[in-house]
This record gives sequence, C-alpha cells and structure tokens, in this order.
Amino acid sequence: GGGGGGSGSREAVERLVREHPVVVFMKGSPAQPLCGFSNAVVQILRLHGVEDFRAHDVLQDPDLRQGIKNYSNWPTIPQVYLNGEFVGGCDILLQMHQNGDLVEELKKLGIRSALLDAEKDQEKK
Repeated sequence: GGGGGGSGSREAVERLVREHPVVVFMKGSPAQPLCGFSNAVVQILRLHGVEDFRAHDVLQDPDLRQGIKNYSNWPTIPQVYLNGEFVGGCDILLQMHQNGDLVEELKKLGIRSALLDAEKDQEKK
C-alpha cells in the first residue's frame, strides 16, 4: 500500500498486533514500566507465566501511540492483544484475570497458565 506507511498507519499497527500471540502496547518496557497500569498488565501476564510476549513502548513512538488508539478505537494505553485481537486495557485484563477468562484465552493460544499449576500445588498440601 502506497503512502501513509508510517509506524502509526493501520497497516503498520496490524502487522505489530499479528507478529506474536501476545502483544502489549505500553508505556516503558516490561523491565521498566513507566506507568502503573502498564506495570499491572506486565505483572498479570507474569502471574500466568507468560514471559514470552511482545511489548511496544509507545513513549518511544508518538505515531504508534496515536495509531494504536485509532486502530483499537480505545483511548488509553496500555493495550493488550491476544492472537491479533484487541482485548482491552489494564482494567479489562485484571477482570479477566480474576474471573478466569484469561486462563481460557491463553489456553486458546496454546499457552498454559502458570496459575493452573499453582492451583494444583495448593490441592496437594
């Protein structure tokens, strides 16, 4: 597609959300999140043992920061994508974490949540 192929273009954003089963657009990096909500998303994924995910720091790229909001039609960062589908931000991910939906969604991606194993350990005791 000619023209407007910058990092904030729909095509560019689409490529990013599809390049990995778990993609997070955040402020800062997983090692050094620069906002509490971005940090919370990283922590929730880690609780489930999801260390292998793709994170994009929107603070490094204003075009991407705007582009991802346009793409998802969601006004805030962080944003989480599973299998190329927009899931939501911190509050939605937290809700899914609490009601068990996140375990199910990860299972669809072939990712076994670490929480399942943690629960098994509890039962043994």
